[in-house]
Amino acid sequence: MKHATQQRGWKAVPGGVWALGFVSMLMDISSEMIHALLPIYMVTVLGTSALSVGFIEGIAEAVASITKVFSGAVSDRLGKRKILAVCGYGLGALTKPVFPLAGTLGWLVGARFVDRIGKGIRGAPRDALVADITPAELRGAAFGLRQTLDTIGAFLGPLLAIGLMWLTADSFQSVFWIAVIPAFLAVFVLIVYVKDPAPGSLKKDPKKVLKWRDLVKLGSDYWWVAGVGGVFALARFSEAFLILRAEAVGIEIMWTPIVLVLMSLAFSVSAYPAGALSDRINRISVLGIGLTLLIAADVVIALVPGLTGLLVGVVLWGLHMGFTQGLFAALIADCAPTELRGTAFGMFNLLTGIALFIASVVAGLLWDVVGFQGTFLVGAGFAVLTAVGLVALKRKTSL
Repeated sequence: MKHATQQRGWKAVPGGVWALGFVSMLMDISSEMIHALLPIYMVTVLGTSALSVGFIEGIAEAVASITKVFSGAVSDRLGKRKILAVCGYGLGALTKPVFPLAGTLGWLVGARFVDRIGKGIRGAPRDALVADITPAELRGAAFGLRQTLDTIGAFLGPLLAIGLMWLTADSFQSVFWIAVIPAFLAVFVLIVYVKDPAPGSLKKDPKKVLKWRDLVKLGSDYWWVAGVGGVFALARFSEAFLILRAEAVGIEIMWTPIVLVLMSLAFSVSAYPAGALSDRINRISVLGIGLTLLIAADVVIALVPGLTGLLVGVVLWGLHMGFTQGLFAALIADCAPTELRGTAFGMFNLLTGIALFIASVVAGLLWDVVGFQGTFLVGAGFAVLTAVGLVALKRKTSL
């Protein structure tokens, strides 16, 4: 029966997962239309340094990750995921009009932080909801499908930004205003088409709060996955540095989002096949492929000069994300107790978010002091360290 279910592939993935994927896609279109231009806007228009960009991007993601801990735990206590997802996506949509209205860096930073709080509120409950409504034998495919749809949005957003920058003669504010529309469409789709699991299918205790014993209950397999994921995040600094590299090699401002288009295209075409493959073979082996791709991406961008090195490296970067992002989520779902899935996803995102903050600050510092080569070669070094962690993960756990 399991084999038959797997043979149906993406058609067997529940409709709720498809709906959540479309919600993520619409919000990513909105976010990436803004974020594809924001680093260049901050550096060229507002005069921000690479270190400041790294600090802003890193702290924004850390804020999102800290929020995920509490939203995941709350969703476990309530036995409901959708309401928190609606709050998170709604908050993200409400921040979008601030970007075209902001006249100073302070307003942009504030909007970026609040937007990431929204991401933090929705992230863990959404991933837990995917796990709740998907059969165990299809989790890799389900997370891969959701990641693919999400990444299609990350592909279309920068592409729309390029076209709109051309149509509006490089008017950042006009592009930011148009980005408001898909954000509110995402909230509409979520409210209308996504449902919580049947009442009573999840345990709830509204009086209970997050306690240390809950973290112990997550088990040693979970903590091994979380630890390796944290080291991996140190190798994955913000994609803002890919955009800055595009500007540095001489790509015109209007065309700099093309790096995110290529990255997201590679990400989207690889995420579902990688997830489905992990349902058939060991997930850790598939993660090893992803790490190899990341090391190659960093080395190519650092050592191959000019536009060729950048474009090849960006495609490899996107492929590495397809082979890793959904896989870590599937591993968390595999080893976390059902009643603590929200907490598990939240804690995992906290650890990786803190690591991503450190990685982005270090990347910005290296960029300013040593140059872009230092940023990407140090990233490759952390990826090698993660590969060592994968070997230990395979030996020490039952995954």
